Amino acid sequence: MAFAYTAFGLAGFGSTVIALPLLTFFFSLKFAVPLLMLLDLAAFLMFGAGVRKRIRYDEIGWLVPFILAGMAAGLLLLIEVAEQKLLAVLGIFLLLYAGYNLGRRGPPPSLSRAWGVPIGVAGGVFSALFGTGGVLFAIYNAGRITEKQALRATNAAMIMLSSLVRVLLFGAAGLLTQEGLLATALLLLPAMLAGVWLGNRLHAAVPANAVVKAVYALLVISGLTLLARSL
Repeated sequence: MAFAYTAFGLAGFGSTVIALPLLTFFFSLKFAVPLLMLLDLAAFLMFGAGVRKRIRYDEIGWLVPFILAGMAAGLLLLIEVAEQKLLAVLGIFLLLYAGYNLGRRGPPPSLSRAWGVPIGVAGGVFSALFGTGGVLFAIYNAGRITEKQALRATNAAMIMLSSLVRVLLFGAAGLLTQEGLLATALLLLPAMLAGVWLGNRLHAAVPANAVVKAVYALLVISGLTLLARSL
């Protein structure tokens, strides 16, 4: 958990895609996804205070309707679809995302706002299903925002927004009243705080590209592991 939130402190996203595959060894998806959502909210409260002025609210506002539509569909899938199938979907998602980024060369491609429709819907679905929609939002933001600090702040704000909406959706679906959920979140809170603190301190000193490549390599391993388990 500390390592996952160190990545969050460095880049403003990435905690869930690192932590969730490992948490599924200990908890069901219906428990692990709300657990990480609670920790993401706490992380933004710690991380976001100093970066709110750099958030690009115009880009976030454009995505919101499409994210909400995707989240409604994702919540239905999380409740209704068998976990074994969802683990396979998560494994494929991680492999595709890591493969795309490991194979990409040069700066992120510029994206028009029209890309916000499919990315917003897909990000909403994966946010509700696994809490991993932030990586898709990060791809969109990287194609729209060139200033490093504004990109990092906007990525973190997207995770905060997605978490707030999921609180309402998961609460209505009864996923936040699961036995042991809040207690587990409190137990993991110190590791999360330590990770965010360390990531913020390392942000200016550590080459971001090296950290991101290491994360993508870890995602390949996680994706293959999830596919093996689902089969």
